[in-house]
Amino acid sequence: MAPKIVFDKVTRRFDLKDNAFVALDRLSLDIADGEFVTVVGPSGCGKSTALNIAAGLLKPSEGTVLVDGKAVEGPGPERGMIFQQYALFPWLTVRQNVEFGLRIKGEEASRRRQIAERFIDLVGLGDFADALPKTLSGGMKQRCAIARAYAVDPSILLMDEPFGALDALTRVQLQDQLLDTWSRERRTVMFITHDVDEAVYLANRVIVMAARPGRLKEIIDVGLPYPRTEEIRLSAEFMSIRNRVWQAVYHQ
Repeated sequence: MAPKIVFDKVTRRFDLKDNAFVALDRLSLDIADGEFVTVVGPSGCGKSTALNIAAGLLKPSEGTVLVDGKAVEGPGPERGMIFQQYALFPWLTVRQNVEFGLRIKGEEASRRRQIAERFIDLVGLGDFADALPKTLSGGMKQRCAIARAYAVDPSILLMDEPFGALDALTRVQLQDQLLDTWSRERRTVMFITHDVDEAVYLANRVIVMAARPGRLKEIIDVGLPYPRTEEIRLSAEFMSIRNRVWQAVYHQ
């Protein structure tokens, strides 16, 4: 089976005042259909740059990103993007935010509502469908953003530190929520994080990046079963993989 996402020798340079800064250097990586991949590495290693190129928000200076065998030329509906900041429309309710992409796609009102309610329930916001974002906690806003991304039926989710601004307890709860949603919907996920524990807990594979210039350092398989549980998080197997990732990230 062909990979879902292919980074083929992708380089990205940014022109600074006196010279060019190489943010990403000849990154080659395949991500399988339905795979959950996390990407970790020190600041400046090109994690978000790679994600933004896959999203079509940046163009590579050299190389190509392929999705389903086709070169990425810009944003597309098959790729849902979720940012660290919630990016909800503050004047729209939870339901209206989740319906927004469906409205752009031209779905009729009854169909929009049916789809929105499904994903609002899936992320546990059924009691808050008519609430405005200002009345929601940070974790609830991020769940709304995840529901909105899922509603337009992307085959790929690109997530840039989506839980980075949350407190530790909410973060763990949303990790479990995300894995539960992923296990039911089985989209391909590329998830950027600075948190080594989070990277191991979520992923099939952890991609470790090296900095300046940003490049692939190591790929670490996570042979832990799903569903992931608190028992797994406390297991010796988890700690062994976590320590390997930690060494790869912080001893460069």
